[in-house]
Amino acid sequence: MRISTAGMFRASLGQMQELQSALTRTQEQIASGKRLLAPSDDAIGAARSIELRELSSRIEQFNRNGNLAQSRLSVQEQSLAGAGDLLQRARELAVQASNGTQSNETRGFIATEVRQLKEQMIQLANTRDTTGRYLFSGYSDKVQPFSATSDGAVYNGDEGQRFIEIAESRRIADGDSGARVFQRIPQGNGTFATAAAAGNSGSGIIDSGAVTDPAAWTRDDYTIRFVADDAWEVTDGSGATVASGGFEPGSSIEFAGAVVSITGSPAAGDEFTVEPSRDQSVFATLDRLADALERPTTNDATRAELSNDLNSSMSDLDRAIGNLLDVRATVGSRLAAIEDQRDANEGFAITVEQTISEIEDLDYTEALTRLAAQISSLEAAQQSFARIQSLSLFSVL
Repeated sequence: MRISTAGMFRASLGQMQELQSALTRTQEQIASGKRLLAPSDDAIGAARSIELRELSSRIEQFNRNGNLAQSRLSVQEQSLAGAGDLLQRARELAVQASNGTQSNETRGFIATEVRQLKEQMIQLANTRDTTGRYLFSGYSDKVQPFSATSDGAVYNGDEGQRFIEIAESRRIADGDSGARVFQRIPQGNGTFATAAAAGNSGSGIIDSGAVTDPAAWTRDDYTIRFVADDAWEVTDGSGATVASGGFEPGSSIEFAGAVVSITGSPAAGDEFTVEPSRDQSVFATLDRLADALERPTTNDATRAELSNDLNSSMSDLDRAIGNLLDVRATVGSRLAAIEDQRDANEGFAITVEQTISEIEDLDYTEALTRLAAQISSLEAAQQSFARIQSLSLFSVL
């Protein structure tokens, strides 16, 4: 077999080029700190690395989502706390107004403050988050949720609740609708609401009552009618008598699994209603309290009417305060859930980054050893090529 000089030259040159290419690749690995410089270096490892980087990006997005939800919920919690303080102040004013030493004039001053509380409540209900979106408009977060009216406020938003993904298969609500927070609040004791009929001539005052036997309670519109100064009867919505008895101030009136108490001196013909609780907004509650305070009292009957209205308002305020506390508890649980999930995400992200590092990062000890060996091989190949290049048939002979 013949081996030409040109063939030997090309073979030696090719070998040096391969050694130089391997040396260059090792130098690039050392410079970058990465074992994988191209997918062809390790196809399986490269594919796994891409999957892990996508997972890492999703974790970062989950954390950004959590931060956004946390920001909105934190602002909402502050607004709810402020609303609760306003309602507590309104209740204090109602208690203050119920004092017999108050005059029509001083109650008018209290009514003015109550109406100011309503205005502040509407401002809180129209709170925006840090990005300028309304907190309590549901999905319609660019629409101002509440507009004041003469007997409360009208809701302009919807009842949607936006959920944000903070982890794989885990979503959390970033707020509550204004209807849930400020409007859907049952009157009275939450089951039924009591009231004195307009035009009562006696001084009877009814409390908020309670359900003593849920199994016997039937939702209906009941009327307690005094057939005499010392006798009463209860009729249901159809007019049928369901209970009756003699009256003593402060004694219990029991019927259909419920009990109420009436103090004072009702007159024959006076009536009191016991009706299933209906939803009422906090704004309407404040307006009704102010309206009651602005009505002058001139005799025992009008003073009893005021007391009944104040008792009803205080019951409604208690329900509104309780509703805000429930919502605040829900918001607090969401904030805690976000914190817990963020910690879990960060721990998972560290694990993912460690796995990516194991796949992509370079083992410097192995690489430097390999580099030294490649340099030695290349130098040896270069020296051999120089000698072979200078040889000829004559020099061999």
